Amino acid sequence: MFKPNVGNVDRVVRIAAGLALIALAATGTVGAWGWIGIVPLLTGIVRVCPAYLPFGLSTCAVKQR
Repeated sequence: MFKPNVGNVDRVVRIAAGLALIALAATGTVGAWGWIGIVPLLTGIVRVCPAYLPFGLSTCAVKQR
């Protein structure tokens, strides 16, 4: 449906940050705002960041011909 716009490094960082925030929220270390970690986790998994779309941004590598 959407063209991937999240590169490999960006993807790993998003997934790690999302899991960390979710773990902190689940253990009560941070407040309920920690559940916002679901957003970077999902964008890392599906490789599409809706916030990048209006600006035409992409962290995916450009393929050389």
